[in-house]
Amino acid sequence: MTARRPGPGVLLAIAALALIAAWMLLPDLFAEGALSQDITQGGLPAFSKNHLLGTDALGRDVFKLVVAGARSALIGPVVIAVGSIILGLALGSAAGWYGGALDWIISRYADLTLSMPSLLLAIVAAGIIGGGYWVSVLVMIILYSPFDIRLVRSAVAAQKGKPYIESALLLRLGTVRILSKHIFPNIMPVVFVNFFLNIAYGLVSMSSLSYLGLGVGPGDADWGRQLSDGRGLLYDNPAAALSPGIAIVIAAIAINVVGGYLMERNKLS
Repeated sequence: MTARRPGPGVLLAIAALALIAAWMLLPDLFAEGALSQDITQGGLPAFSKNHLLGTDALGRDVFKLVVAGARSALIGPVVIAVGSIILGLALGSAAGWYGGALDWIISRYADLTLSMPSLLLAIVAAGIIGGGYWVSVLVMIILYSPFDIRLVRSAVAAQKGKPYIESALLLRLGTVRILSKHIFPNIMPVVFVNFFLNIAYGLVSMSSLSYLGLGVGPGDADWGRQLSDGRGLLYDNPAAALSPGIAIVIAAIAINVVGGYLMERNKLS
């Protein structure tokens, strides 16, 4: 059965992610001087001369800030998703394969962490520990990992009792080889889709922390920080607050759409 062709929505999502990736990797090319301040030009409305989306309270170009903010807005969530998947594969596969006391300990850790409000715990941890952006990323990796641990544990446990695994055990293949060569290829589609979901959730979480002043430093280019700074300009220049908010929504939707399409494509191929 062949995989279906991507629809217009998926193509738009891919195009949006490609554009955001270009902004993220080459911000200087698209947003040179994004942090340059000119108080005399503060609060200009959209479509002003030389300022497509106007300026913020410090006179910085809003469009350039949105472009430059793509890097901090998305690099952190990608690192969160990668770190969470690594912990999930390591601990989840150990729990699902060995079972027993190890499974009980890892499962209780996951249940305990899942029972806590992750964003609130991240706010408390980031506020107490301090350290800014990357401390927040580390905290979110720890808080996101239980979802991947439970997912991988269930998938590995489901594969463990199948005939092809029993045959591998009869051939006395090592645990690492069985997991890496036989089980992981069968569970990776589900893990891969969850990876995209983690990026989207991480984007919203990191933007929320930056909005509250616990992510990037003051004055840095970041969608969450820009959204917070633009609140005072809703009447003078609404684009200062609306443009980063729209960027967050578009990026999150695009990531979820592409992740869902890849999952369906894998099922049908």
